[in-house]
Amino acid sequence: MNTSGDRLKTLLLECNLSPSDFAAQRQVTPQHVNNWFKRGVPLARLDEIAELLCVCSKWLRTGEGPKHPTPLPRLNAAPRIPGTEPADPSLLAAHTHEDIQLPFYSMQSRQLKPIDNRYLRLPAYALDALGVDPGLALCLSMPASNMSPLLPRGTTLAIDTGLTRIVEGELYALLHNGRLRIHSLSQRANGTLRLHSHDSDQHPTETYSPAQLKNQKLSVLGWVFWWGHLRNSRPY
Repeated sequence: MNTSGDRLKTLLLECNLSPSDFAAQRQVTPQHVNNWFKRGVPLARLDEIAELLCVCSKWLRTGEGPKHPTPLPRLNAAPRIPGTEPADPSLLAAHTHEDIQLPFYSMQSRQLKPIDNRYLRLPAYALDALGVDPGLALCLSMPASNMSPLLPRGTTLAIDTGLTRIVEGELYALLHNGRLRIHSLSQRANGTLRLHSHDSDQHPTETYSPAQLKNQKLSVLGWVFWWGHLRNSRPY
């Protein structure tokens, strides 16, 4: 791998993403992606794509240095039991570069169903740092434009279905009468749930009482812990 384009091509293979699928998800043309393969990733896009694919910007640009960022300390790690020894750091380092394949799902006939042979690959240490159980994580595509420009339609989202507790202001995937929705949430003391959109002008806040949540089959699927997308054009 001599160029950033070569490294990008290999990363897409590792993520089981075809160039055309990657282009469609990122809302760019396949020709853009092919140009990046041949000429290298544009400098203006390096940080963006490196963050998207969970690699170091310097490694993507030059091939030098660590491939993956240094993991953040795990904030929610369980306290160590007295009398036990912490794990050997050298053993932890040996697993730093392991990746986890998260399956993609889509809404089909009002149910979430897996998409065959489509995965997103994320570093195991990143999921561990967030306390995400890989067995409870899945990927979806942003279904609407209510969270634009933060999350344009089609943005790839990683969901932790093990976290459905409402933390005010966090992003969540919801199921609403067989429809997938993405919102930031807040909850009142009486159990009333409020759904907030980033584009609040076009999508005002919605409020649902506990009875409405039940009647409309509105439930929290999980916490959105990762997302990534590329801009579809350069600013002029």
